[in-house]
Amino acid sequence: MPVTQAREISAARRLDNVRYAIRDLASVASEVTAQGHAILPLNIGDPISFDFATPRHLIEAVYNAMKDGHNGYAPSPGVSEALEAIRGEAARKSITTVQDVFVTNGVSESVDACLTALVNPGENILTPCPDYPMYSAVLAKLGIDLNTYFLNEDDGWQPDLIDIQRKITSRTRGIVLINPNNPTGSVCSRRMLEQMAELARRHSLIIFADEIYDKLILDDDRHVSMAAVAPDVPVVTFGGLSKNYLAPGWRIGWSIVSGEAAAVKPYIEGIHRLLRARLCANHPEQYAIKAALEGPQDHLLEVRQKLRSRRDVTVKWCNSTPRVSCVAPRGAFYAYPRLEIPEGDDIFVKELCRQKHVLAVHGSGFGQKPGTRHFRIVFLPDEATLTKAYAAIGEFMQERYK
Repeated sequence: MPVTQAREISAARRLDNVRYAIRDLASVASEVTAQGHAILPLNIGDPISFDFATPRHLIEAVYNAMKDGHNGYAPSPGVSEALEAIRGEAARKSITTVQDVFVTNGVSESVDACLTALVNPGENILTPCPDYPMYSAVLAKLGIDLNTYFLNEDDGWQPDLIDIQRKITSRTRGIVLINPNNPTGSVCSRRMLEQMAELARRHSLIIFADEIYDKLILDDDRHVSMAAVAPDVPVVTFGGLSKNYLAPGWRIGWSIVSGEAAAVKPYIEGIHRLLRARLCANHPEQYAIKAALEGPQDHLLEVRQKLRSRRDVTVKWCNSTPRVSCVAPRGAFYAYPRLEIPEGDDIFVKELCRQKHVLAVHGSGFGQKPGTRHFRIVFLPDEATLTKAYAAIGEFMQERYK
């Protein structure tokens, strides 16, 4: 009889700091649903789970691509018509120094590839606090210590330039800017972008501009792309179909690399080594990129109208509820209310789910200034659902923090 090996196979220690707060609450939600309760979901930014639908012409483009036999491997950077459409989108965003574009399996793969191709052990990249946890998860996987800069809640969640300047070291390689921001819904002013670009110039940094929500501006503002403000600065602009075009499950994202050609050439070559190693992004879905970027944009009017109304309901509730306050979001579909409570926001969201069956995400899962507490609301549900959820949260707070 062969001897069985009982020694435990442990996971790599560098994974100890990999966290993804949005999905890490799933166990609590499963516990509640197992008891027969329906969850009111304010936690996941998936429009398709609510009253939003992928535009028909995108679905037809993918269907036709499948029928036409585009079901094998694609070129590693992406299919030519998709790359041309992305270059056209860059031009519409006034990005004039495009050096490369490529398609990935969602923006998540773009983030992973672009950070992996840049940072060496002992170096760091500045990430916002609060931030979308994908960035910190990738850096943790790479064994890179976090170097976070604060967003200023008293200034509409704009980046704190003084804090950024203080955090830049000789080992800093780049800055992540999420604009519009997840989780706060803030939108950067042109002046802020210009000042951040000047910091990048002065310290020879690359900027990762996550602009996945750039068409979901809720007021009369116009989104300004970082790469348009700073054509000479190395910038990687992230975009995709998930949010603007309501197709998160297709996992189609892209990157636009801009700046001076000589400065970014070696970096681009490194990225493409990684792209070739993973073969390609989803093939037939790439044929929706041209349809999305060059086809009808009618759905965006309805999406923005719904989100604007739901944002207003959310902010009104936040600012009329004791112990809650909120900077009004100006883009995307997230709000990041501040809590004045005597316990951790992680305890708050878990007990809220268990007692009132409303699922939100704790602010400490995204990052926040020491001594503050927040939670993230996804205001994608319809107004009736939001009103019901907010009434339940208010009741929970009144009972718990009398």
